[in-house]
Amino acid sequence: MRYSQSFIFTAREVPAEAEVMSHKLMLRGGYVKKLAAGVYSYLPLAWRVIRKVENIIREEMNRAGAEELLMPAVLPAELWQETGRWQKYGPELLRFQDRHKRDFCIGPTHEEIITDIVRSEVRSYRHLPKNLYQIQTKFRDEIRPRFGLMRGREFIMKDAYSFDVDDAGANANYQAMYKAYQQIFKRCGLQFKAVEADSGQIGGNYSHEFMVLAQSGEDAIASCTTCEYAANVEKAEIGNRYTAPAVQARAHERIHTPNVRTMEELAAFLSVPASALLKSVVFMDEEGKVVLACIRGDREINQIKLEKVAGKTLHPADAAALQQAGLVAGSIAPLDLPASVTLYMDSSVQSLGEIITGGNEADWHLRGISLGELPTVPFIDISVAQAGDTCPRCQGTMEVVRGIEVGHVFKLGTVYSEKLKATYLDQNGKAQLIIMGCYGIGVGRTAAAAIEQNHDENGIIWPMAIAPYQLVICSVNPKKDEAVREVCDQLYAELGVRYDVLYDDRDERPGVKFKDSELIGIPLRVTMSKNTLEEQSAEIVVRRTGEKILCPLAEVPETIARLIAAGMEV
Repeated sequence: MRYSQSFIFTAREVPAEAEVMSHKLMLRGGYVKKLAAGVYSYLPLAWRVIRKVENIIREEMNRAGAEELLMPAVLPAELWQETGRWQKYGPELLRFQDRHKRDFCIGPTHEEIITDIVRSEVRSYRHLPKNLYQIQTKFRDEIRPRFGLMRGREFIMKDAYSFDVDDAGANANYQAMYKAYQQIFKRCGLQFKAVEADSGQIGGNYSHEFMVLAQSGEDAIASCTTCEYAANVEKAEIGNRYTAPAVQARAHERIHTPNVRTMEELAAFLSVPASALLKSVVFMDEEGKVVLACIRGDREINQIKLEKVAGKTLHPADAAALQQAGLVAGSIAPLDLPASVTLYMDSSVQSLGEIITGGNEADWHLRGISLGELPTVPFIDISVAQAGDTCPRCQGTMEVVRGIEVGHVFKLGTVYSEKLKATYLDQNGKAQLIIMGCYGIGVGRTAAAAIEQNHDENGIIWPMAIAPYQLVICSVNPKKDEAVREVCDQLYAELGVRYDVLYDDRDERPGVKFKDSELIGIPLRVTMSKNTLEEQSAEIVVRRTGEKILCPLAEVPETIARLIAAGMEV
Protein backbone atom coordinates (compact mmCIF):
# COMPACT_ATOMS: atom_id res chain seq x y z
CA MET A 1 0.00 0.00 0.00
CA ARG A 2 1.25 3.48 -0.92
CA TYR A 3 0.90 5.83 2.03
CA SER A 4 -0.33 8.58 -0.30
CA GLN A 5 -3.30 6.38 -1.25
CA SER A 6 -4.00 4.95 2.21
CA PHE A 7 -6.59 5.97 4.81
CA ILE A 8 -4.01 6.68 7.55
CA PHE A 9 -4.42 9.89 9.53
CA THR A 10 -2.18 10.30 12.57
CA ALA A 11 -2.41 12.88 15.35
CA ARG A 12 0.26 14.38 17.57
CA GLU A 13 -2.00 15.32 20.49
CA VAL A 14 -3.11 12.76 23.06
CA PRO A 15 -6.93 12.47 22.96
CA ALA A 16 -8.55 13.69 26.18
CA GLU A 17 -10.93 10.71 26.33
CA ALA A 18 -8.16 8.09 26.34
CA GLU A 19 -6.97 6.64 29.66
CA VAL A 20 -4.75 3.66 28.83
CA MET A 21 -1.88 3.54 26.36
CA SER A 22 -3.53 1.24 23.83
CA HIS A 23 -6.52 3.59 23.57
CA LYS A 24 -4.28 6.65 23.22
CA LEU A 25 -2.08 5.10 20.56
CA MET A 26 -4.93 3.56 18.58
CA LEU A 27 -6.62 6.96 18.37
CA ARG A 28 -3.40 8.86 17.64
CA GLY A 29 -2.23 6.26 15.11
CA GLY A 30 -5.45 6.32 13.13
CA TYR A 31 -6.47 2.77 14.04
CA VAL A 32 -9.97 3.35 15.41
CA LYS A 33 -12.62 6.06 15.52
CA LYS A 34 -15.23 6.35 18.25
CA LEU A 35 -18.86 6.30 17.14
CA ALA A 36 -20.57 6.07 20.54
CA ALA A 37 -19.59 5.09 24.09
CA GLY A 38 -17.82 1.73 23.81
CA VAL A 39 -18.49 1.48 20.05
CA TYR A 40 -15.66 1.97 17.56
CA SER A 41 -15.05 1.80 13.82
CA TYR A 42 -12.02 -0.28 12.93
CA LEU A 43 -10.09 1.80 10.39
CA PRO A 44 -7.87 0.07 7.80
CA LEU A 45 -4.78 -0.20 10.02
CA ALA A 46 -6.75 -1.79 12.87
CA TRP A 47 -8.64 -4.09 10.53
CA ARG A 48 -5.37 -5.47 9.17
CA VAL A 49 -4.30 -6.30 12.73
CA ILE A 50 -7.68 -7.83 13.55
CA ARG A 51 -7.61 -10.03 10.46
CA LYS A 52 -4.11 -11.27 11.31
CA VAL A 53 -5.18 -12.19 14.83
CA GLU A 54 -8.27 -13.91 13.40
CA ASN A 55 -6.19 -15.89 10.90
CA ILE A 56 -3.90 -17.16 13.67
CA ILE A 57 -6.97 -18.15 15.69
CA ARG A 58 -8.53 -19.95 12.72
CA GLU A 59 -5.39 -21.88 11.91
CA GLU A 60 -4.94 -23.12 15.48
CA MET A 61 -8.63 -23.86 16.04
CA ASN A 62 -8.81 -25.82 12.80
CA ARG A 63 -5.60 -27.65 13.70
CA ALA A 64 -7.20 -28.63 17.02
CA GLY A 65 -10.17 -30.17 15.19
CA ALA A 66 -12.77 -27.43 15.59
CA GLU A 67 -15.13 -26.39 12.77
CA GLU A 68 -16.11 -22.80 12.00
CA LEU A 69 -19.71 -21.66 11.63
CA LEU A 70 -21.54 -18.35 12.03
CA MET A 71 -24.57 -17.82 14.25
CA PRO A 72 -26.96 -14.85 14.23
CA ALA A 73 -26.13 -11.77 16.29
CA VAL A 74 -29.83 -11.11 16.95
CA LEU A 75 -31.17 -13.76 19.33
CA PRO A 76 -34.76 -14.59 20.33
CA ALA A 77 -35.65 -14.37 24.02
CA GLU A 78 -37.15 -17.88 24.18
CA LEU A 79 -33.83 -19.73 24.35
CA TRP A 80 -32.47 -17.35 27.00
CA GLN A 81 -35.65 -17.82 28.98
CA GLU A 82 -35.20 -21.61 28.85
CA THR A 83 -31.86 -21.29 30.66
CA GLY A 84 -33.04 -18.51 32.99
CA ARG A 85 -30.39 -16.11 31.74
CA TRP A 86 -32.94 -13.70 30.25
CA GLN A 87 -33.62 -12.53 33.81
CA LYS A 88 -30.25 -13.40 35.37
CA TYR A 89 -27.90 -11.72 32.88
CA GLY A 90 -28.97 -8.25 33.94
CA PRO A 91 -28.74 -4.86 32.19
CA GLU A 92 -25.66 -5.84 30.17
CA LEU A 93 -28.01 -7.81 27.91
CA LEU A 94 -29.26 -5.38 25.23
CA ARG A 95 -32.92 -6.29 24.83
CA PHE A 96 -35.38 -5.01 22.23
CA GLN A 97 -38.59 -5.93 20.43
CA ASP A 98 -39.28 -6.35 16.73
CA ARG A 99 -42.35 -4.92 14.96
CA HIS A 100 -44.42 -7.86 16.19
CA LYS A 101 -43.52 -7.11 19.84
CA ARG A 102 -41.40 -10.25 20.11
CA ASP A 103 -38.45 -10.03 22.50
CA PHE A 104 -34.88 -10.27 21.20
CA CYS A 105 -31.39 -9.43 22.35
CA ILE A 106 -28.03 -8.73 20.75
CA GLY A 107 -25.86 -11.74 21.56
CA PRO A 108 -23.18 -11.17 24.23
CA THR A 109 -22.37 -14.89 24.05
CA HIS A 110 -23.95 -17.89 22.30
CA GLU A 111 -24.23 -20.88 24.66
CA GLU A 112 -28.01 -21.12 24.24
CA ILE A 113 -27.94 -20.86 20.45
CA ILE A 114 -25.15 -23.38 19.84
CA THR A 115 -26.77 -25.84 22.25
CA ASP A 116 -30.07 -25.47 20.39
CA ILE A 117 -28.29 -26.21 17.10
CA VAL A 118 -26.61 -29.31 18.48
CA ARG A 119 -29.68 -30.68 20.29
CA SER A 120 -31.66 -30.50 17.06
CA GLU A 121 -29.08 -32.54 15.08
CA VAL A 122 -27.17 -34.82 17.46
CA ARG A 123 -29.04 -38.01 18.28
CA SER A 124 -26.47 -40.69 19.02
CA TYR A 125 -23.14 -41.13 20.76
CA ARG A 126 -21.81 -41.79 17.25
CA HIS A 127 -22.35 -38.09 16.44
CA LEU A 128 -20.00 -36.96 19.23
CA PRO A 129 -17.58 -35.37 19.98
CA LYS A 130 -18.07 -32.04 18.21
CA ASN A 131 -16.31 -28.69 18.53
CA LEU A 132 -17.78 -25.64 16.78
CA TYR A 133 -16.55 -22.05 16.75
CA GLN A 134 -17.32 -18.66 15.27
CA ILE A 135 -15.66 -15.24 15.04
CA GLN A 136 -18.37 -12.64 15.38
CA THR A 137 -19.36 -9.24 16.73
CA LYS A 138 -20.92 -9.28 20.21
CA PHE A 139 -22.56 -6.61 22.33
CA ARG A 140 -22.60 -6.21 26.11
CA ASP A 141 -24.12 -3.03 27.48
CA GLU A 142 -21.32 -2.23 29.93
CA ILE A 143 -22.34 0.32 32.54
CA ARG A 144 -19.03 2.15 32.11
CA PRO A 145 -17.30 1.31 28.83
CA ARG A 146 -13.71 2.53 28.84
CA PHE A 147 -10.18 1.91 27.65
CA GLY A 148 -11.11 1.75 23.95
CA LEU A 149 -11.11 -1.83 22.67
CA MET A 150 -10.17 -3.14 26.12
CA ARG A 151 -13.66 -2.70 27.54
CA GLY A 152 -16.04 -1.73 24.79
CA ARG A 153 -19.71 -2.54 24.42
CA GLU A 154 -19.44 -3.84 20.86
CA PHE A 155 -16.50 -6.18 20.30
CA ILE A 156 -15.23 -9.02 18.13
CA MET A 157 -14.98 -12.41 19.81
CA LYS A 158 -14.05 -15.94 18.92
CA ASP A 159 -16.31 -18.31 20.83
CA ALA A 160 -16.05 -22.09 20.58
CA TYR A 161 -18.18 -24.84 22.12
CA SER A 162 -17.37 -28.50 22.60
CA PHE A 163 -19.83 -31.40 23.02
CA ASP A 164 -18.85 -34.80 24.45
CA VAL A 165 -20.38 -38.02 25.71
CA ASP A 166 -18.52 -38.09 29.03
CA ASP A 167 -16.11 -36.26 31.32
CA ALA A 168 -13.09 -37.97 29.80
CA GLY A 169 -13.99 -36.64 26.36
CA ALA A 170 -14.77 -33.18 27.77
CA ASN A 171 -11.39 -33.11 29.50
CA ALA A 172 -9.65 -34.07 26.27
CA ASN A 173 -11.43 -31.26 24.39
CA TYR A 174 -10.59 -28.82 27.19
CA GLN A 175 -6.92 -29.72 27.01
CA ALA A 176 -6.94 -29.44 23.21
CA MET A 177 -8.37 -25.92 23.45
CA TYR A 178 -5.97 -25.02 26.26
CA LYS A 179 -3.01 -26.01 24.07
CA ALA A 180 -4.50 -24.23 21.05
CA TYR A 181 -4.79 -21.04 23.09
CA GLN A 182 -1.18 -21.32 24.17
CA GLN A 183 -0.17 -21.56 20.52
CA ILE A 184 -2.41 -18.67 19.50
CA PHE A 185 -0.96 -16.24 21.99
CA LYS A 186 2.60 -17.41 21.40
CA ARG A 187 2.16 -16.87 17.67
CA CYS A 188 0.75 -13.40 18.36
CA GLY A 189 4.08 -12.62 20.04
CA LEU A 190 2.61 -12.05 23.51
CA GLN A 191 3.89 -12.77 27.01
CA PHE A 192 1.00 -14.39 28.85
CA LYS A 193 -0.03 -16.69 31.67
CA ALA A 194 -2.86 -19.21 31.86
CA VAL A 195 -4.41 -18.76 35.29
CA GLU A 196 -7.09 -20.63 37.22
CA ALA A 197 -10.21 -18.46 37.33
CA ASP A 198 -13.79 -18.10 38.45
CA SER A 199 -16.42 -19.02 35.83
CA GLY A 200 -18.67 -15.99 36.45
CA GLN A 201 -21.79 -15.47 34.30
CA ILE A 202 -20.92 -18.31 31.89
CA GLY A 203 -21.24 -20.99 34.55
CA GLY A 204 -19.47 -24.30 34.97
CA ASN A 205 -17.06 -25.48 37.62
CA TYR A 206 -13.56 -25.16 36.14
CA SER A 207 -11.91 -22.52 33.98
CA HIS A 208 -8.67 -20.82 33.00
CA GLU A 209 -8.13 -17.24 31.92
CA PHE A 210 -5.35 -16.38 29.51
CA MET A 211 -3.75 -13.15 30.69
CA VAL A 212 -1.39 -10.92 28.73
CA LEU A 213 1.07 -9.55 31.27
CA ALA A 214 1.05 -5.75 31.43
CA GLN A 215 1.33 -3.18 34.21
CA SER A 216 -1.89 -1.57 33.00
CA GLY A 217 -3.84 -4.82 33.39
CA GLU A 218 -7.17 -4.68 35.22
CA ASP A 219 -6.66 -8.12 36.78
CA ALA A 220 -4.25 -9.15 39.52
CA ILE A 221 -2.63 -12.57 39.10
CA ALA A 222 -1.06 -14.59 41.89
CA SER A 223 1.79 -16.52 40.31
CA CYS A 224 4.30 -18.92 41.85
CA THR A 225 7.95 -18.01 41.27
CA THR A 226 8.96 -21.69 41.42
CA CYS A 227 6.30 -23.77 39.65
CA GLU A 228 3.70 -23.01 36.95
CA TYR A 229 0.80 -22.38 39.34
CA ALA A 230 -1.03 -19.13 38.57
CA ALA A 231 -4.53 -17.97 39.37
CA ASN A 232 -6.61 -14.84 39.32
CA VAL A 233 -6.46 -13.42 42.86
CA GLU A 234 -10.23 -13.98 43.04
CA LYS A 235 -9.54 -17.70 42.70
CA ALA A 236 -5.99 -18.16 44.00
CA GLU A 237 -5.53 -20.68 46.77
CA ILE A 238 -3.10 -19.95 49.58
CA GLY A 239 -0.70 -22.52 50.99
CA ASN A 240 0.17 -20.47 54.09
CA ARG A 241 0.58 -22.49 57.27
CA TYR A 242 -0.34 -20.37 60.26
CA THR A 243 0.56 -21.10 63.87
CA ALA A 244 -0.28 -18.97 66.88
CA PRO A 245 2.66 -17.56 68.85
CA ALA A 246 2.87 -18.51 72.52
CA VAL A 247 1.47 -15.71 74.71
CA GLN A 248 0.88 -15.35 78.40
CA ALA A 249 -2.78 -15.29 79.40
CA ARG A 250 -4.01 -11.91 80.59
CA ALA A 251 -7.29 -10.33 81.52
CA HIS A 252 -9.43 -8.73 78.85
CA GLU A 253 -8.83 -5.02 78.46
CA ARG A 254 -11.51 -2.63 77.20
CA ILE A 255 -9.96 0.20 75.20
CA HIS A 256 -11.79 3.40 74.41
CA THR A 257 -11.32 4.10 70.68
CA PRO A 258 -13.39 7.17 69.80
CA ASN A 259 -14.10 7.63 66.07
CA VAL A 260 -11.85 4.68 65.13
CA ARG A 261 -13.56 2.73 62.36
CA THR A 262 -10.94 1.11 60.08
CA MET A 263 -8.07 -1.32 60.58
CA GLU A 264 -5.59 1.38 59.59
CA GLU A 265 -7.01 3.82 62.13
CA LEU A 266 -7.04 1.18 64.89
CA ALA A 267 -3.46 0.07 64.17
CA ALA A 268 -2.27 3.68 64.32
CA PHE A 269 -4.29 4.39 67.47
CA LEU A 270 -2.82 1.38 69.33
CA SER A 271 0.65 1.59 67.73
CA VAL A 272 0.49 -2.04 66.59
CA PRO A 273 0.78 -3.59 63.13
CA ALA A 274 -2.45 -4.45 61.32
CA SER A 275 -1.33 -8.10 61.42
CA ALA A 276 -1.99 -8.08 65.18
CA LEU A 277 -5.66 -7.21 64.73
CA LEU A 278 -8.77 -9.27 64.00
CA LYS A 279 -10.90 -7.86 61.19
CA SER A 280 -14.61 -8.67 61.06
CA VAL A 281 -16.50 -8.10 57.79
CA VAL A 282 -20.28 -8.42 57.59
CA PHE A 283 -22.23 -9.66 54.56
CA MET A 284 -25.86 -10.53 53.95
CA ASP A 285 -27.44 -13.03 51.59
CA GLU A 286 -30.40 -12.42 49.30
CA GLU A 287 -32.79 -13.33 52.11
CA GLY A 288 -31.26 -10.75 54.44
CA LYS A 289 -29.48 -13.28 56.68
CA VAL A 290 -26.18 -12.06 58.12
CA VAL A 291 -22.80 -13.70 57.47
CA LEU A 292 -19.76 -12.62 59.49
CA ALA A 293 -16.29 -13.30 58.06
CA CYS A 294 -13.20 -12.84 60.24
CA ILE A 295 -9.63 -12.43 59.00
CA ARG A 296 -6.29 -11.04 60.16
CA GLY A 297 -6.20 -7.25 60.00
CA ASP A 298 -3.60 -6.98 57.24
CA ARG A 299 -5.52 -9.23 54.82
CA GLU A 300 -8.70 -8.88 52.76
CA ILE A 301 -11.75 -11.14 52.53
CA ASN A 302 -12.13 -12.81 49.13
CA GLN A 303 -15.87 -12.56 48.54
CA ILE A 304 -15.84 -15.10 45.71
CA LYS A 305 -14.19 -17.72 47.94
CA LEU A 306 -16.59 -16.88 50.75
CA GLU A 307 -19.61 -17.26 48.45
CA LYS A 308 -18.40 -20.68 47.31
CA VAL A 309 -18.04 -21.82 50.93
CA ALA A 310 -21.40 -20.34 51.92
CA GLY A 311 -23.09 -21.66 48.78
CA LYS A 312 -24.93 -18.40 48.17
CA THR A 313 -24.57 -14.91 46.72
CA LEU A 314 -23.52 -12.31 49.28
CA HIS A 315 -23.54 -8.53 49.49
CA PRO A 316 -22.03 -6.09 52.00
CA ALA A 317 -24.46 -5.77 54.89
CA ASP A 318 -26.42 -2.55 55.20
CA ALA A 319 -27.07 -0.62 58.41
CA ALA A 320 -30.48 -2.27 58.91
CA ALA A 321 -29.00 -5.77 58.75
CA LEU A 322 -26.26 -4.83 61.22
CA GLN A 323 -28.77 -3.37 63.65
CA GLN A 324 -31.05 -6.38 63.37
CA ALA A 325 -28.12 -8.71 64.13
CA GLY A 326 -27.03 -6.57 67.07
CA LEU A 327 -23.69 -5.67 65.49
CA VAL A 328 -21.99 -2.29 65.72
CA ALA A 329 -20.21 -1.05 62.58
CA GLY A 330 -16.49 -0.48 63.19
CA SER A 331 -16.50 -2.39 66.48
CA ILE A 332 -17.56 -5.97 65.70
CA ALA A 333 -16.26 -9.00 67.54
CA PRO A 334 -17.03 -12.69 66.85
CA LEU A 335 -18.12 -13.10 70.49
CA ASP A 336 -21.58 -13.82 71.88
CA LEU A 337 -23.05 -13.77 68.39
CA PRO A 338 -26.79 -14.30 67.92
CA ALA A 339 -27.73 -17.70 66.48
CA SER A 340 -28.97 -16.02 63.28
CA VAL A 341 -25.42 -14.96 62.33
CA THR A 342 -23.29 -17.46 60.38
CA LEU A 343 -19.57 -17.18 61.19
CA TYR A 344 -16.60 -18.01 58.94
CA MET A 345 -12.98 -17.75 60.07
CA ASP A 346 -10.03 -17.35 57.71
CA SER A 347 -6.94 -19.49 58.30
CA SER A 348 -4.85 -16.37 58.99
CA VAL A 349 -6.66 -15.89 62.30
CA GLN A 350 -4.64 -18.87 63.60
CA SER A 351 -1.50 -16.69 63.54
CA LEU A 352 -2.89 -14.29 66.16
CA GLY A 353 -1.66 -14.57 69.71
CA GLU A 354 -3.20 -11.93 71.93
CA ILE A 355 -6.18 -10.89 69.82
CA ILE A 356 -7.40 -7.31 69.49
CA THR A 357 -10.95 -7.08 68.20
CA GLY A 358 -14.03 -4.91 68.28
CA GLY A 359 -15.87 -4.50 71.56
CA ASN A 360 -19.40 -4.90 70.15
CA GLU A 361 -19.96 -1.38 71.46
CA ALA A 362 -19.47 1.90 69.64
CA ASP A 363 -16.02 3.44 70.23
CA TRP A 364 -14.70 0.45 72.20
CA HIS A 365 -12.35 -2.42 71.40
CA LEU A 366 -11.17 -5.48 73.33
CA ARG A 367 -7.60 -6.61 73.92
CA GLY A 368 -6.31 -9.85 75.39
CA ILE A 369 -8.70 -12.30 73.70
CA SER A 370 -7.13 -15.71 73.17
CA LEU A 371 -7.66 -17.97 70.17
CA GLY A 372 -9.42 -20.51 72.35
CA GLU A 373 -12.06 -17.97 73.38
CA LEU A 374 -13.30 -17.54 69.81
CA PRO A 375 -16.26 -19.63 68.61
CA THR A 376 -15.25 -23.09 67.42
CA VAL A 377 -15.59 -23.02 63.64
CA PRO A 378 -13.29 -24.52 61.00
CA PHE A 379 -10.46 -22.33 59.78
CA ILE A 380 -10.74 -21.97 55.99
CA ASP A 381 -9.10 -20.04 53.14
CA ILE A 382 -11.29 -17.03 52.37
CA SER A 383 -8.40 -14.60 51.86
CA VAL A 384 -7.29 -12.61 48.82
CA ALA A 385 -3.86 -13.84 47.74
CA GLN A 386 -0.95 -11.46 48.34
CA ALA A 387 2.67 -11.26 47.22
CA GLY A 388 4.81 -13.39 49.52
CA ASP A 389 2.08 -15.98 50.18
CA THR A 390 2.97 -19.66 49.93
CA CYS A 391 2.15 -21.55 46.74
CA PRO A 392 -0.54 -24.20 47.38
CA ARG A 393 1.13 -26.58 44.92
CA CYS A 394 4.88 -26.54 45.66
CA GLN A 395 5.18 -24.36 48.79
CA GLY A 396 7.19 -21.82 46.79
CA THR A 397 6.67 -18.07 47.06
CA MET A 398 3.95 -16.29 45.11
CA GLU A 399 4.16 -12.90 43.44
CA VAL A 400 1.31 -10.71 42.23
CA VAL A 401 1.47 -9.34 38.68
CA ARG A 402 -1.00 -7.46 36.52
CA GLY A 403 -2.68 -8.96 33.47
CA ILE A 404 -5.24 -8.31 30.74
CA GLU A 405 -7.72 -11.11 30.11
CA VAL A 406 -7.73 -12.00 26.40
CA GLY A 407 -9.09 -15.56 26.51
CA HIS A 408 -11.11 -17.83 28.77
CA VAL A 409 -11.72 -21.59 28.64
CA PHE A 410 -14.54 -23.21 30.65
CA LYS A 411 -15.65 -26.69 31.58
CA LEU A 412 -19.41 -26.20 31.46
CA GLY A 413 -20.45 -29.75 32.24
CA THR A 414 -24.23 -30.07 31.86
CA VAL A 415 -25.20 -26.51 32.88
CA TYR A 416 -26.78 -25.77 29.48
CA SER A 417 -27.50 -29.24 28.16
CA GLU A 418 -29.65 -29.97 31.21
CA LYS A 419 -31.69 -26.77 30.93
CA LEU A 420 -32.08 -27.06 27.16
CA LYS A 421 -32.53 -30.86 27.21
CA ALA A 422 -29.59 -31.51 24.88
CA THR A 423 -29.19 -35.29 25.03
CA TYR A 424 -27.82 -38.20 23.02
CA LEU A 425 -28.58 -41.92 23.06
CA ASP A 426 -25.74 -44.00 24.50
CA GLN A 427 -24.75 -47.52 23.39
CA ASN A 428 -27.64 -48.94 25.40
CA GLY A 429 -30.17 -46.61 23.81
CA LYS A 430 -30.50 -44.56 27.00
CA ALA A 431 -30.72 -40.75 26.85
CA GLN A 432 -27.70 -38.98 28.41
CA LEU A 433 -26.91 -35.30 28.84
CA ILE A 434 -24.20 -33.92 26.55
CA ILE A 435 -21.10 -32.66 28.38
CA MET A 436 -20.10 -29.18 27.21
CA GLY A 437 -17.16 -26.78 27.25
CA CYS A 438 -16.84 -23.23 25.95
CA TYR A 439 -13.80 -21.23 24.89
CA GLY A 440 -13.61 -17.49 24.14
CA ILE A 441 -11.01 -15.05 22.82
CA GLY A 442 -11.47 -11.28 22.63
CA VAL A 443 -9.97 -10.44 19.26
CA GLY A 444 -9.93 -6.67 19.72
CA ARG A 445 -8.75 -7.06 23.32
CA THR A 446 -5.86 -9.19 22.08
CA ALA A 447 -4.79 -6.39 19.73
CA ALA A 448 -5.15 -3.76 22.47
CA ALA A 449 -3.30 -5.95 24.98
CA ALA A 450 -0.45 -6.34 22.48
CA ILE A 451 -0.08 -2.55 22.49
CA GLU A 452 -0.20 -2.37 26.29
CA GLN A 453 2.67 -4.83 26.38
CA ASN A 454 4.58 -3.42 23.39
CA HIS A 455 5.03 0.34 23.21
CA ASP A 456 7.45 3.12 24.07
CA GLU A 457 7.35 6.92 24.26
CA ASN A 458 7.26 7.12 20.43
CA GLY A 459 4.33 4.78 19.80
CA ILE A 460 3.35 1.16 19.20
CA ILE A 461 5.86 -1.67 18.74
CA TRP A 462 3.82 -4.39 17.06
CA PRO A 463 4.89 -8.04 17.28
CA MET A 464 5.79 -9.04 13.73
CA ALA A 465 3.01 -11.63 13.39
CA ILE A 466 0.14 -9.18 13.92
CA ALA A 467 1.61 -5.88 12.67
CA PRO A 468 -0.58 -4.16 10.05
CA TYR A 469 2.52 -3.94 7.84
CA GLN A 470 5.77 -5.78 8.39
CA LEU A 471 7.93 -3.00 6.95
CA VAL A 472 7.68 0.53 5.72
CA ILE A 473 9.78 1.96 2.89
CA CYS A 474 10.57 5.64 3.42
CA SER A 475 11.82 7.66 0.47
CA VAL A 476 13.60 10.92 1.33
CA ASN A 477 12.64 13.84 -0.94
CA PRO A 478 11.08 11.62 -3.65
CA LYS A 479 9.90 14.59 -5.74
CA LYS A 480 13.36 16.21 -5.85
CA ASP A 481 15.40 13.02 -6.24
CA GLU A 482 14.11 10.85 -9.04
CA ALA A 483 16.87 8.25 -8.57
CA VAL A 484 15.85 7.69 -4.94
CA ARG A 485 12.21 7.38 -5.97
CA GLU A 486 13.03 4.83 -8.68
CA VAL A 487 15.00 2.63 -6.27
CA CYS A 488 12.17 2.82 -3.72
CA ASP A 489 9.67 1.89 -6.43
CA GLN A 490 11.79 -1.14 -7.29
CA LEU A 491 12.11 -2.21 -3.66
CA TYR A 492 8.35 -1.81 -3.18
CA ALA A 493 7.65 -3.93 -6.25
CA GLU A 494 10.06 -6.67 -5.15
CA LEU A 495 9.32 -6.77 -1.42
CA GLY A 496 5.58 -6.16 -1.81
CA VAL A 497 5.17 -9.54 -3.51
CA ARG A 498 6.41 -11.38 -0.40
CA TYR A 499 5.57 -9.15 2.52
CA ASP A 500 3.04 -6.64 3.85
CA VAL A 501 4.70 -3.38 2.82
CA LEU A 502 3.69 0.22 3.42
CA TYR A 503 5.44 2.53 0.97
CA ASP A 504 5.69 6.07 2.38
CA ASP A 505 5.82 7.97 -0.88
CA ARG A 506 4.43 11.21 0.58
CA ASP A 507 6.09 14.53 -0.08
CA GLU A 508 6.82 15.02 3.62
CA ARG A 509 9.94 15.79 5.64
CA PRO A 510 11.89 12.68 6.71
CA GLY A 511 11.22 13.45 10.37
CA VAL A 512 7.47 13.35 9.81
CA LYS A 513 7.72 10.00 8.04
CA PHE A 514 9.91 8.52 10.76
CA LYS A 515 7.60 9.77 13.52
CA ASP A 516 4.54 8.30 11.80
CA SER A 517 6.19 4.93 11.22
CA GLU A 518 7.17 4.75 14.92
CA LEU A 519 3.74 5.88 16.08
CA ILE A 520 1.85 3.25 14.08
CA GLY A 521 4.41 0.64 15.09
CA ILE A 522 5.76 -0.88 11.85
CA PRO A 523 8.46 -3.41 12.91
CA LEU A 524 11.01 -2.56 10.17
CA ARG A 525 11.81 0.66 8.33
CA VAL A 526 13.82 0.79 5.11
CA THR A 527 15.02 4.33 4.31
CA MET A 528 16.42 5.45 0.98
CA SER A 529 18.06 8.86 0.61
CA LYS A 530 20.56 10.56 -1.66
CA ASN A 531 23.35 9.68 0.79
CA THR A 532 22.48 5.99 1.11
CA LEU A 533 22.03 5.71 -2.66
CA GLU A 534 25.51 7.13 -3.23
CA GLU A 535 26.80 4.26 -1.12
CA GLN A 536 24.52 1.80 -2.96
CA SER A 537 22.93 1.01 0.40
CA ALA A 538 19.70 1.38 2.35
CA GLU A 539 19.26 2.05 6.05
CA ILE A 540 17.18 -0.58 7.86
CA VAL A 541 15.89 0.30 11.35
CA VAL A 542 14.44 -2.30 13.73
CA ARG A 543 11.57 -0.64 15.62
CA ARG A 544 11.80 -2.77 18.75
CA THR A 545 15.52 -2.35 19.43
CA GLY A 546 16.37 0.80 17.49
CA GLU A 547 19.16 -1.10 15.73
CA LYS A 548 20.31 0.57 12.49
CA ILE A 549 21.75 -1.51 9.67
CA LEU A 550 23.41 0.07 6.64
CA CYS A 551 22.70 -2.67 4.14
CA PRO A 552 23.99 -2.98 0.53
CA LEU A 553 21.07 -2.65 -1.86
CA ALA A 554 21.65 -6.11 -3.31
CA GLU A 555 21.32 -7.62 0.20
CA VAL A 556 18.18 -5.78 1.28
CA PRO A 557 15.72 -8.60 0.34
CA GLU A 558 17.83 -11.22 2.13
CA THR A 559 18.27 -9.01 5.22
CA ILE A 560 14.55 -8.22 5.37
CA ALA A 561 13.72 -11.94 5.08
CA ARG A 562 16.05 -12.74 7.97
CA LEU A 563 14.68 -9.97 10.21
CA ILE A 564 11.05 -10.87 9.51
CA ALA A 565 11.72 -14.56 10.19
CA ALA A 566 13.43 -13.64 13.47
CA GLY A 567 10.49 -11.41 14.41
CA MET A 568 7.97 -14.18 13.75
CA GLU A 569 9.83 -16.46 16.15
CA VAL A 570 9.68 -14.05 19.11
